[in-house]
Amino acid sequence: MTLMGNMNHATYFIFFCFFLSLHLHIHPFCFCDRGANIKSKFRESYLLPAFSVKPILSTETPIPREKLNPPTPSIYLESKRDAFSPVLLQFCTDPKNAVTVIRGLAGSLRLNLGLFSTKSLVEANSEHAVEVRTQVQQPADENWNHSGSAQTWPCESSRSHTTIAKYAQYQASSFQESLQVDIVTMSASVGSEINSISRLTGKTIGKIIKFGTNIDLSDPKRWKLQLQELLKLPAFMRVSSSANMLSHVGQTILGMNTVQLYMKVPGSRTPGHQENNNFCSVNINIGPGDCEWFAVHEQYWKAISDLCEKHTVDYLTGSWWPVLEDLYRSNIPVYRFIQRPGDLVWINAGTVHWVQAVGWCNNIAWNVGPLNAYQYQLALERFEWNEFKKVKSIVPMIHVSWNVARTIKITDPNTFKMIKHCLLQSIKHIQILRDQLVSAGKKISYQSRVKDEPAYYCNECDVEVFNLLFVTSENSSRKTYVVHCEDCAREQSPSLSGVVVLEQYRISELMNTYDNFTLRMSLQRSRLPLSQLLTDI
Repeated sequence: MTLMGNMNHATYFIFFCFFLSLHLHIHPFCFCDRGANIKSKFRESYLLPAFSVKPILSTETPIPREKLNPPTPSIYLESKRDAFSPVLLQFCTDPKNAVTVIRGLAGSLRLNLGLFSTKSLVEANSEHAVEVRTQVQQPADENWNHSGSAQTWPCESSRSHTTIAKYAQYQASSFQESLQVDIVTMSASVGSEINSISRLTGKTIGKIIKFGTNIDLSDPKRWKLQLQELLKLPAFMRVSSSANMLSHVGQTILGMNTVQLYMKVPGSRTPGHQENNNFCSVNINIGPGDCEWFAVHEQYWKAISDLCEKHTVDYLTGSWWPVLEDLYRSNIPVYRFIQRPGDLVWINAGTVHWVQAVGWCNNIAWNVGPLNAYQYQLALERFEWNEFKKVKSIVPMIHVSWNVARTIKITDPNTFKMIKHCLLQSIKHIQILRDQLVSAGKKISYQSRVKDEPAYYCNECDVEVFNLLFVTSENSSRKTYVVHCEDCAREQSPSLSGVVVLEQYRISELMNTYDNFTLRMSLQRSRLPLSQLLTDI
Protein backbone atom coordinates (compact mmCIF):
# COMPACT_ATOMS: atom_id res chain seq x y z
CA MET A 1 0.00 0.00 0.00
CA THR A 2 2.89 2.36 0.76
CA LEU A 3 4.33 1.76 -2.71
CA MET A 4 1.02 2.57 -4.40
CA GLY A 5 0.49 5.64 -2.24
CA ASN A 6 3.78 7.17 -3.37
CA MET A 7 3.15 6.59 -7.05
CA ASN A 8 2.00 9.40 -9.33
CA HIS A 9 -0.82 8.72 -11.81
CA ALA A 10 1.31 7.83 -14.83
CA THR A 11 3.65 5.59 -12.84
CA TYR A 12 0.72 3.76 -11.31
CA PHE A 13 -0.80 3.32 -14.73
CA ILE A 14 2.36 1.84 -16.22
CA PHE A 15 2.64 -0.51 -13.25
CA PHE A 16 -0.97 -1.52 -13.87
CA CYS A 17 -0.24 -2.22 -17.58
CA PHE A 18 2.74 -4.33 -16.58
CA PHE A 19 0.61 -6.20 -14.03
CA LEU A 20 -1.96 -6.99 -16.73
CA SER A 21 0.73 -8.20 -19.10
CA LEU A 22 1.75 -10.75 -16.45
CA HIS A 23 -1.82 -11.98 -15.99
CA LEU A 24 -2.97 -12.82 -19.48
CA HIS A 25 -6.16 -14.50 -18.35
CA ILE A 26 -7.64 -11.18 -17.15
CA HIS A 27 -6.38 -8.94 -19.96
CA PRO A 28 -8.86 -8.21 -22.77
CA PHE A 29 -6.09 -8.36 -25.39
CA CYS A 30 -3.86 -11.28 -26.25
CA PHE A 31 -0.25 -11.15 -25.11
CA CYS A 32 2.05 -13.92 -26.28
CA ASP A 33 5.06 -15.81 -25.02
CA ARG A 34 8.52 -14.37 -25.56
CA GLY A 35 9.70 -14.82 -29.15
CA ALA A 36 6.25 -15.73 -30.49
CA ASN A 37 4.36 -13.76 -33.14
CA ILE A 38 2.00 -11.13 -31.77
CA LYS A 39 -1.53 -12.42 -32.29
CA SER A 40 -3.55 -9.30 -31.51
CA LYS A 41 -3.18 -5.55 -31.35
CA PHE A 42 -4.25 -3.11 -28.70
CA ARG A 43 -6.75 -0.62 -30.10
CA GLU A 44 -8.56 1.94 -28.03
CA SER A 45 -9.86 5.39 -28.89
CA TYR A 46 -7.98 8.52 -27.92
CA LEU A 47 -11.34 10.20 -27.37
CA LEU A 48 -12.75 10.52 -23.88
CA PRO A 49 -15.59 7.95 -23.68
CA ALA A 50 -19.17 9.13 -23.23
CA PHE A 51 -18.12 12.77 -23.22
CA SER A 52 -18.95 15.41 -25.81
CA VAL A 53 -19.11 19.19 -25.96
CA LYS A 54 -21.03 19.25 -29.23
CA PRO A 55 -24.26 21.27 -29.22
CA ILE A 56 -27.44 19.20 -29.23
CA LEU A 57 -29.14 19.91 -32.55
CA SER A 58 -32.19 17.90 -33.51
CA THR A 59 -31.62 16.31 -36.90
CA GLU A 60 -34.75 14.17 -36.78
CA THR A 61 -37.47 16.83 -36.44
CA PRO A 62 -38.55 18.04 -39.90
CA ILE A 63 -37.51 21.64 -40.56
CA PRO A 64 -40.01 23.83 -42.47
CA ARG A 65 -38.74 24.70 -45.96
CA GLU A 66 -38.56 28.42 -45.17
CA LYS A 67 -36.15 27.65 -42.30
CA LEU A 68 -33.76 25.56 -44.37
CA ASN A 69 -31.96 28.79 -45.34
CA PRO A 70 -31.27 30.28 -41.90
CA PRO A 71 -29.73 33.76 -41.58
CA THR A 72 -25.95 33.65 -41.46
CA PRO A 73 -24.37 34.81 -38.18
CA SER A 74 -22.63 38.09 -38.98
CA ILE A 75 -20.92 40.92 -37.13
CA TYR A 76 -20.12 44.43 -38.32
CA LEU A 77 -16.98 45.93 -36.80
CA GLU A 78 -16.87 49.67 -36.36
CA SER A 79 -13.53 50.02 -34.59
CA LYS A 80 -10.28 48.29 -33.72
CA ARG A 81 -11.64 47.87 -30.22
CA ASP A 82 -14.53 45.79 -31.61
CA ALA A 83 -12.07 43.54 -33.44
CA PHE A 84 -10.05 42.84 -30.29
CA SER A 85 -13.05 42.33 -28.02
CA PRO A 86 -13.17 38.88 -26.36
CA VAL A 87 -16.83 38.80 -27.36
CA LEU A 88 -15.78 38.36 -31.01
CA LEU A 89 -13.69 35.29 -30.14
CA GLN A 90 -16.54 33.82 -28.10
CA PHE A 91 -19.04 34.40 -30.90
CA CYS A 92 -16.87 32.94 -33.66
CA THR A 93 -15.93 29.82 -31.67
CA ASP A 94 -19.41 29.19 -30.27
CA PRO A 95 -20.19 25.58 -31.32
CA LYS A 96 -23.69 26.63 -32.36
CA ASN A 97 -22.32 29.06 -34.96
CA ALA A 98 -21.18 27.09 -37.99
CA VAL A 99 -19.88 30.20 -39.75
CA THR A 100 -19.47 33.89 -39.00
CA VAL A 101 -19.17 36.70 -41.53
CA ILE A 102 -17.18 39.61 -40.14
CA ARG A 103 -17.88 42.76 -42.10
CA GLY A 104 -15.90 45.98 -41.82
CA LEU A 105 -12.78 44.16 -40.63
CA ALA A 106 -10.37 45.65 -43.16
CA GLY A 107 -11.57 49.17 -42.43
CA SER A 108 -11.57 48.86 -38.65
CA LEU A 109 -8.03 47.44 -38.60
CA ARG A 110 -6.78 49.56 -41.51
CA LEU A 111 -5.64 46.46 -43.34
CA ASN A 112 -3.92 47.23 -46.62
CA LEU A 113 -5.52 44.50 -48.70
CA GLY A 114 -4.01 46.09 -51.79
CA LEU A 115 -0.86 44.15 -50.93
CA PHE A 116 -2.73 41.03 -52.08
CA SER A 117 -4.12 42.55 -55.29
CA THR A 118 -3.13 40.96 -58.58
CA LYS A 119 -0.99 44.00 -59.45
CA SER A 120 0.95 43.80 -56.17
CA LEU A 121 1.42 40.04 -56.50
CA VAL A 122 2.90 40.40 -59.98
CA GLU A 123 5.25 43.12 -58.76
CA ALA A 124 6.32 41.05 -55.76
CA ASN A 125 6.89 37.67 -57.41
CA SER A 126 5.65 37.32 -60.98
CA GLU A 127 7.16 33.86 -61.59
CA HIS A 128 5.68 32.28 -58.46
CA ALA A 129 3.91 28.96 -59.09
CA VAL A 130 0.12 28.77 -59.42
CA GLU A 131 -1.95 25.58 -59.49
CA VAL A 132 -4.72 25.93 -62.08
CA ARG A 133 -8.06 24.14 -61.99
CA THR A 134 -9.92 24.11 -65.30
CA GLN A 135 -13.66 24.12 -64.64
CA VAL A 136 -17.01 24.63 -66.35
CA GLN A 137 -18.74 27.87 -65.42
CA GLN A 138 -22.20 27.23 -63.92
CA PRO A 139 -24.71 29.04 -61.70
CA ALA A 140 -23.72 28.69 -58.03
CA ASP A 141 -26.78 26.63 -57.11
CA GLU A 142 -26.48 24.22 -60.04
CA ASN A 143 -24.12 21.38 -60.99
CA TRP A 144 -24.91 19.61 -64.25
CA ASN A 145 -23.47 16.37 -65.58
CA HIS A 146 -21.44 16.25 -68.80
CA SER A 147 -24.48 15.70 -71.01
CA GLY A 148 -26.49 18.42 -69.29
CA SER A 149 -29.33 15.98 -68.69
CA ALA A 150 -29.39 16.12 -64.88
CA GLN A 151 -27.87 17.77 -61.86
CA THR A 152 -25.27 15.70 -60.06
CA TRP A 153 -22.76 15.82 -57.19
CA PRO A 154 -19.37 15.04 -58.78
CA CYS A 155 -17.56 18.28 -59.58
CA GLU A 156 -14.63 17.44 -61.78
CA SER A 157 -11.76 19.65 -62.87
CA SER A 158 -8.39 19.13 -64.50
CA ARG A 159 -5.15 20.36 -62.97
CA SER A 160 -2.26 22.24 -64.55
CA HIS A 161 0.29 24.85 -63.49
CA THR A 162 1.25 28.38 -64.47
CA THR A 163 2.78 31.50 -62.91
CA ILE A 164 1.26 34.51 -61.16
CA ALA A 165 2.13 36.72 -64.14
CA LYS A 166 0.44 34.42 -66.65
CA TYR A 167 -2.66 33.91 -64.52
CA ALA A 168 -2.85 37.68 -63.94
CA GLN A 169 -2.90 38.14 -67.70
CA TYR A 170 -5.72 35.61 -68.02
CA GLN A 171 -7.67 37.22 -65.16
CA ALA A 172 -7.33 40.67 -66.75
CA SER A 173 -8.28 39.54 -70.25
CA SER A 174 -11.32 37.71 -68.87
CA PHE A 175 -12.40 40.93 -67.17
CA GLN A 176 -11.84 42.99 -70.32
CA GLU A 177 -13.95 40.59 -72.36
CA SER A 178 -16.82 41.06 -69.94
CA LEU A 179 -16.73 44.81 -70.47
CA GLN A 180 -17.45 44.61 -74.18
CA VAL A 181 -20.76 46.36 -74.53
CA ASP A 182 -22.10 44.22 -77.33
CA ILE A 183 -21.59 40.99 -75.37
CA VAL A 184 -23.11 42.45 -72.23
CA THR A 185 -26.10 43.75 -74.17
CA MET A 186 -26.59 40.46 -75.96
CA SER A 187 -26.36 38.50 -72.71
CA ALA A 188 -28.92 40.73 -71.06
CA SER A 189 -31.43 40.51 -73.90
CA VAL A 190 -31.28 36.81 -74.63
CA GLY A 191 -30.05 35.43 -71.31
CA SER A 192 -33.48 34.46 -70.06
CA GLU A 193 -34.34 32.96 -73.44
CA ILE A 194 -31.18 30.85 -73.48
CA ASN A 195 -31.84 29.76 -69.92
CA SER A 196 -35.36 28.61 -70.70
CA ILE A 197 -34.18 26.75 -73.81
CA SER A 198 -31.42 25.02 -71.86
CA ARG A 199 -33.92 23.89 -69.24
CA LEU A 200 -36.23 22.53 -71.91
CA THR A 201 -33.50 20.70 -73.81
CA GLY A 202 -31.72 19.56 -70.67
CA LYS A 203 -28.45 21.16 -71.81
CA THR A 204 -26.55 23.91 -70.08
CA ILE A 205 -24.33 26.53 -71.62
CA GLY A 206 -21.12 27.00 -69.67
CA LYS A 207 -17.74 28.20 -70.83
CA ILE A 208 -14.43 26.80 -69.68
CA ILE A 209 -12.75 28.86 -66.96
CA LYS A 210 -9.48 28.65 -65.06
CA PHE A 211 -9.17 29.00 -61.29
CA GLY A 212 -5.77 29.88 -59.77
CA THR A 213 -5.58 28.00 -56.48
CA ASN A 214 -3.24 26.94 -53.65
CA ILE A 215 -0.71 29.74 -54.20
CA ASP A 216 1.83 29.42 -51.42
CA LEU A 217 2.63 32.62 -49.51
CA SER A 218 4.68 30.97 -46.76
CA ASP A 219 8.09 32.40 -47.67
CA PRO A 220 8.71 35.25 -45.17
CA LYS A 221 11.31 36.87 -47.43
CA ARG A 222 9.30 36.91 -50.64
CA TRP A 223 6.05 37.91 -48.96
CA LYS A 224 7.36 39.98 -46.06
CA LEU A 225 4.99 42.94 -46.51
CA GLN A 226 1.93 40.73 -46.99
CA LEU A 227 2.62 38.58 -43.93
CA GLN A 228 3.44 41.58 -41.75
CA GLU A 229 0.09 43.15 -42.65
CA LEU A 230 -1.77 40.12 -41.32
CA LEU A 231 -0.21 40.66 -37.88
CA LYS A 232 -2.79 43.44 -37.46
CA LEU A 233 -5.48 40.77 -37.01
CA PRO A 234 -6.72 39.73 -33.55
CA ALA A 235 -4.53 36.98 -32.07
CA PHE A 236 -7.11 34.21 -32.47
CA MET A 237 -7.31 34.86 -36.23
CA ARG A 238 -3.58 35.08 -36.90
CA VAL A 239 -1.61 32.51 -38.84
CA SER A 240 0.49 31.92 -35.73
CA SER A 241 -0.28 32.43 -32.04
CA SER A 242 0.37 30.61 -28.77
CA ALA A 243 -3.32 29.65 -28.43
CA ASN A 244 -3.38 28.12 -31.92
CA MET A 245 -2.82 24.35 -31.95
CA LEU A 246 -1.37 24.59 -35.45
CA SER A 247 1.45 26.73 -34.06
CA HIS A 248 2.49 23.71 -31.98
CA VAL A 249 2.87 21.22 -34.82
CA GLY A 250 6.57 22.02 -35.09
CA GLN A 251 6.54 21.91 -38.87
CA THR A 252 5.02 23.72 -41.83
CA ILE A 253 1.70 22.45 -43.15
CA LEU A 254 1.18 24.42 -46.35
CA GLY A 255 -2.17 26.19 -46.43
CA MET A 256 -2.91 25.34 -42.82
CA ASN A 257 -0.34 27.14 -40.68
CA THR A 258 0.76 29.18 -43.69
CA VAL A 259 -1.15 31.57 -45.95
CA GLN A 260 -2.51 30.50 -49.31
CA LEU A 261 -3.84 32.75 -52.05
CA TYR A 262 -6.61 32.11 -54.57
CA MET A 263 -7.00 34.06 -57.84
CA LYS A 264 -10.46 33.84 -59.37
CA VAL A 265 -12.69 34.68 -62.30
CA PRO A 266 -16.50 34.40 -62.09
CA GLY A 267 -17.59 30.79 -61.58
CA SER A 268 -14.36 29.58 -59.93
CA ARG A 269 -15.34 26.86 -57.49
CA THR A 270 -13.92 25.50 -54.27
CA PRO A 271 -15.88 22.21 -53.98
CA GLY A 272 -17.55 20.95 -50.81
CA HIS A 273 -15.33 19.95 -47.91
CA GLN A 274 -14.54 20.13 -44.24
CA GLU A 275 -11.14 21.56 -43.39
CA ASN A 276 -8.28 19.14 -42.69
CA ASN A 277 -8.92 17.48 -39.32
CA ASN A 278 -11.95 19.76 -38.86
CA PHE A 279 -9.86 22.81 -38.02
CA CYS A 280 -11.29 26.31 -38.20
CA SER A 281 -10.38 28.51 -41.15
CA VAL A 282 -10.03 32.19 -41.91
CA ASN A 283 -10.80 33.55 -45.39
CA ILE A 284 -10.52 37.20 -46.47
CA ASN A 285 -11.87 38.45 -49.78
CA ILE A 286 -9.39 40.88 -51.34
CA GLY A 287 -11.81 41.85 -54.08
CA PRO A 288 -12.71 43.60 -56.25
CA GLY A 289 -15.53 41.08 -56.84
CA ASP A 290 -17.73 39.07 -54.46
CA CYS A 291 -17.81 35.39 -53.51
CA GLU A 292 -20.88 33.29 -52.72
CA TRP A 293 -20.65 30.82 -49.84
CA PHE A 294 -22.67 27.80 -48.77
CA ALA A 295 -22.16 26.30 -45.30
CA VAL A 296 -23.66 23.49 -43.22
CA HIS A 297 -23.16 22.79 -39.51
CA GLU A 298 -20.81 19.95 -38.57
CA GLN A 299 -23.79 18.05 -37.12
CA TYR A 300 -24.88 17.15 -40.68
CA TRP A 301 -21.56 16.03 -42.15
CA LYS A 302 -22.42 12.31 -42.02
CA ALA A 303 -25.71 12.91 -43.85
CA ILE A 304 -23.79 14.77 -46.56
CA SER A 305 -21.21 11.99 -46.65
CA ASP A 306 -24.03 9.49 -47.23
CA LEU A 307 -25.33 11.64 -50.11
CA CYS A 308 -21.84 11.68 -51.61
CA GLU A 309 -21.73 7.90 -51.41
CA LYS A 310 -25.15 7.71 -53.06
CA HIS A 311 -23.78 9.80 -55.94
CA THR A 312 -20.59 7.69 -56.20
CA VAL A 313 -18.14 10.34 -55.04
CA ASP A 314 -15.82 9.98 -52.05
CA TYR A 315 -16.66 12.45 -49.29
CA LEU A 316 -13.11 12.77 -47.92
CA THR A 317 -11.02 12.63 -51.08
CA GLY A 318 -13.43 13.32 -53.95
CA SER A 319 -14.55 16.57 -55.57
CA TRP A 320 -18.26 17.30 -55.09
CA TRP A 321 -20.78 20.15 -55.31
CA PRO A 322 -24.01 19.53 -53.37
CA VAL A 323 -27.34 19.79 -55.15
CA LEU A 324 -29.29 22.07 -52.82
CA GLU A 325 -32.60 20.28 -53.35
CA ASP A 326 -30.99 17.04 -52.19
CA LEU A 327 -29.91 18.75 -48.97
CA TYR A 328 -33.33 20.30 -48.36
CA ARG A 329 -35.06 16.96 -48.94
CA SER A 330 -32.69 15.46 -46.38
CA ASN A 331 -33.70 18.09 -43.80
CA ILE A 332 -30.29 19.80 -43.91
CA PRO A 333 -30.27 23.58 -43.38
CA VAL A 334 -27.82 25.55 -45.53
CA TYR A 335 -26.32 28.96 -44.79
CA ARG A 336 -25.95 30.96 -48.01
CA PHE A 337 -24.32 34.38 -48.12
CA ILE A 338 -22.18 36.84 -50.07
CA GLN A 339 -18.63 37.70 -49.02
CA ARG A 340 -17.74 41.19 -50.17
CA PRO A 341 -14.25 42.70 -50.48
CA GLY A 342 -12.78 43.20 -47.01
CA ASP A 343 -15.11 40.66 -45.39
CA LEU A 344 -13.58 37.91 -43.29
CA VAL A 345 -15.33 34.54 -43.17
CA TRP A 346 -14.66 32.45 -40.07
CA ILE A 347 -15.42 28.79 -40.67
CA ASN A 348 -15.94 27.12 -37.31
CA ALA A 349 -14.61 23.65 -36.50
CA GLY A 350 -16.08 20.93 -38.71
CA THR A 351 -18.32 23.15 -40.84
CA VAL A 352 -19.02 21.75 -44.32
CA HIS A 353 -18.72 24.48 -46.97
CA TRP A 354 -18.30 25.24 -50.66
CA VAL A 355 -17.58 28.54 -52.43
CA GLN A 356 -18.03 30.13 -55.85
CA ALA A 357 -16.65 33.43 -57.15
CA VAL A 358 -19.32 35.88 -58.29
CA GLY A 359 -16.83 38.35 -59.73
CA TRP A 360 -13.12 38.72 -60.37
CA CYS A 361 -11.35 38.53 -57.03
CA ASN A 362 -8.49 37.21 -54.95
CA ASN A 363 -8.84 35.50 -51.57
CA ILE A 364 -6.36 34.63 -48.85
CA ALA A 365 -6.95 31.81 -46.37
CA TRP A 366 -5.36 29.68 -43.65
CA ASN A 367 -6.41 27.43 -40.77
CA VAL A 368 -6.38 28.00 -37.04
CA GLY A 369 -6.87 25.63 -34.12
CA PRO A 370 -8.33 27.45 -31.12
CA LEU A 371 -7.49 25.65 -27.90
CA ASN A 372 -11.06 24.89 -26.93
CA ALA A 373 -12.86 21.63 -26.25
CA TYR A 374 -15.08 21.74 -29.35
CA GLN A 375 -12.14 22.19 -31.73
CA TYR A 376 -10.04 19.54 -30.00
CA GLN A 377 -12.84 16.97 -29.93
CA LEU A 378 -13.66 17.42 -33.62
CA ALA A 379 -9.99 17.32 -34.64
CA LEU A 380 -9.45 14.07 -32.75
CA GLU A 381 -12.69 12.56 -34.08
CA ARG A 382 -11.60 13.25 -37.66
CA PHE A 383 -8.11 11.93 -36.87
CA GLU A 384 -9.63 8.58 -35.90
CA TRP A 385 -12.16 8.59 -38.76
CA ASN A 386 -9.36 9.24 -41.24
CA GLU A 387 -7.44 6.26 -39.90
CA PHE A 388 -10.54 4.10 -40.26
CA LYS A 389 -11.06 5.32 -43.85
CA LYS A 390 -7.31 5.02 -44.60
CA VAL A 391 -6.95 8.73 -45.33
CA LYS A 392 -3.97 10.72 -44.11
CA SER A 393 -4.57 13.18 -41.27
CA ILE A 394 -2.69 16.28 -42.36
CA VAL A 395 -2.43 17.32 -38.70
CA PRO A 396 -0.52 14.77 -36.56
CA MET A 397 -2.88 15.00 -33.59
CA ILE A 398 -0.95 12.80 -31.14
CA HIS A 399 2.25 14.72 -31.79
CA VAL A 400 0.37 18.04 -31.41
CA SER A 401 -1.32 16.91 -28.19
CA TRP A 402 2.03 16.14 -26.57
CA ASN A 403 3.50 19.45 -27.76
CA VAL A 404 0.53 21.35 -26.34
CA ALA A 405 0.90 19.52 -23.02
CA ARG A 406 4.57 20.51 -22.84
CA THR A 407 4.15 24.19 -23.67
CA ILE A 408 0.63 25.44 -22.90
CA LYS A 409 -1.25 25.94 -19.66
CA ILE A 410 -4.90 25.00 -20.24
CA THR A 411 -7.56 26.82 -18.23
CA ASP A 412 -10.68 25.20 -19.69
CA PRO A 413 -11.58 22.02 -17.74
CA ASN A 414 -13.19 20.23 -20.71
CA THR A 415 -10.25 20.87 -23.04
CA PHE A 416 -7.87 19.76 -20.31
CA LYS A 417 -9.82 16.55 -19.66
CA MET A 418 -9.79 15.57 -23.32
CA ILE A 419 -6.10 16.28 -23.88
CA LYS A 420 -5.16 14.51 -20.64
CA HIS A 421 -7.13 11.43 -21.69
CA CYS A 422 -5.49 11.43 -25.13
CA LEU A 423 -2.05 11.52 -23.50
CA LEU A 424 -2.98 8.64 -21.20
CA GLN A 425 -4.20 6.57 -24.15
CA SER A 426 -1.01 7.39 -26.01
CA ILE A 427 1.13 6.16 -23.10
CA LYS A 428 -1.02 3.05 -22.90
CA HIS A 429 -0.61 2.31 -26.63
CA ILE A 430 3.15 2.81 -26.40
CA GLN A 431 3.66 0.78 -23.22
CA ILE A 432 1.62 -2.20 -24.36
CA LEU A 433 3.26 -2.24 -27.80
CA ARG A 434 6.66 -1.88 -26.19
CA ASP A 435 6.00 -4.80 -23.83
CA GLN A 436 4.86 -6.95 -26.75
CA LEU A 437 8.02 -6.19 -28.70
CA VAL A 438 10.32 -6.84 -25.75
CA SER A 439 8.54 -10.10 -24.86
CA ALA A 440 9.00 -11.20 -28.47
CA GLY A 441 12.73 -10.51 -28.21
CA LYS A 442 12.74 -7.45 -30.47
CA LYS A 443 15.43 -4.89 -29.73
CA ILE A 444 14.26 -1.29 -29.27
CA SER A 445 16.88 1.41 -29.91
CA TYR A 446 16.56 4.81 -28.27
CA GLN A 447 17.08 7.79 -30.58
CA SER A 448 15.87 11.08 -29.16
CA ARG A 449 14.23 13.67 -31.36
CA VAL A 450 16.24 16.59 -32.67
CA LYS A 451 15.14 20.20 -33.07
CA ASP A 452 12.59 20.77 -35.87
CA GLU A 453 12.25 17.04 -36.52
CA PRO A 454 8.85 16.49 -38.16
CA ALA A 455 6.07 14.17 -37.08
CA TYR A 456 6.15 10.80 -38.81
CA TYR A 457 3.63 8.98 -40.96
CA CYS A 458 3.62 5.41 -42.21
CA ASN A 459 5.08 5.21 -45.70
CA GLU A 460 2.33 2.77 -46.75
CA CYS A 461 -0.93 3.68 -45.00
CA ASP A 462 -0.24 7.31 -43.98
CA VAL A 463 -1.26 6.79 -40.34
CA GLU A 464 0.62 8.92 -37.80
CA VAL A 465 3.46 7.01 -36.15
CA PHE A 466 4.34 8.41 -32.74
CA ASN A 467 7.37 7.51 -30.61
CA LEU A 468 7.90 3.88 -31.70
CA LEU A 469 9.09 4.00 -35.31
CA PHE A 470 9.42 0.86 -37.43
CA VAL A 471 12.23 1.73 -39.84
CA THR A 472 13.58 -0.02 -42.92
CA SER A 473 16.36 0.96 -45.28
CA GLU A 474 15.13 2.25 -48.63
CA ASN A 475 18.56 2.69 -50.14
CA SER A 476 21.54 1.55 -48.09
CA SER A 477 24.09 3.29 -50.32
CA ARG A 478 22.34 6.65 -49.98
CA LYS A 479 21.45 5.98 -46.34
CA THR A 480 17.76 6.72 -46.85
CA TYR A 481 15.25 5.16 -44.49
CA VAL A 482 11.50 4.68 -44.43
CA VAL A 483 9.15 4.80 -41.43
CA HIS A 484 6.27 2.31 -41.11
CA CYS A 485 3.53 1.66 -38.60
CA GLU A 486 3.60 -1.73 -36.86
CA ASP A 487 0.87 -3.22 -39.08
CA CYS A 488 2.59 -2.32 -42.35
CA ALA A 489 6.01 -3.34 -41.04
CA ARG A 490 4.61 -6.79 -40.15
CA GLU A 491 2.98 -7.11 -43.56
CA GLN A 492 6.45 -6.85 -45.07
CA SER A 493 8.11 -8.93 -42.37
CA PRO A 494 5.87 -10.75 -39.84
CA SER A 495 8.80 -11.34 -37.48
CA LEU A 496 10.12 -7.79 -38.04
CA SER A 497 13.45 -9.08 -39.31
CA GLY A 498 15.20 -6.29 -41.20
CA VAL A 499 13.13 -3.74 -39.29
CA VAL A 500 14.74 -1.42 -36.76
CA VAL A 501 12.48 -0.18 -33.97
CA LEU A 502 13.39 3.31 -32.78
CA GLU A 503 12.08 4.89 -29.60
CA GLN A 504 12.06 8.71 -29.60
CA TYR A 505 10.87 9.32 -26.03
CA ARG A 506 11.56 7.22 -22.99
CA ILE A 507 8.42 6.23 -21.12
CA SER A 508 9.70 8.19 -18.13
CA GLU A 509 9.83 11.37 -20.27
CA LEU A 510 6.23 10.94 -21.36
CA MET A 511 5.15 10.14 -17.81
CA ASN A 512 6.76 13.35 -16.55
CA THR A 513 5.03 15.39 -19.25
CA TYR A 514 1.74 13.72 -18.37
CA ASP A 515 2.12 14.43 -14.65
CA ASN A 516 3.25 18.02 -15.18
CA PHE A 517 0.30 18.77 -17.46
CA THR A 518 -2.17 20.19 -14.98
CA LEU A 519 -5.24 22.37 -15.20
CA ARG A 520 -4.41 26.00 -14.67
CA MET A 521 -7.19 27.83 -12.89
CA SER A 522 -8.36 30.98 -14.63
CA LEU A 523 -8.40 34.27 -12.75
CA GLN A 524 -12.14 33.97 -12.21
CA ARG A 525 -11.89 30.48 -10.67
CA SER A 526 -8.91 31.45 -8.51
CA ARG A 527 -11.00 34.12 -6.82
CA LEU A 528 -13.47 31.54 -5.55
CA PRO A 529 -13.31 30.47 -1.89
CA LEU A 530 -11.05 27.47 -1.29
CA SER A 531 -14.02 25.34 -0.22
CA GLN A 532 -15.78 26.09 -3.52
CA LEU A 533 -12.67 25.29 -5.53
CA LEU A 534 -12.28 21.97 -3.77
CA THR A 535 -15.93 21.16 -4.47
CA ASP A 536 -15.51 21.96 -8.17
CA ILE A 537 -12.35 19.92 -8.48
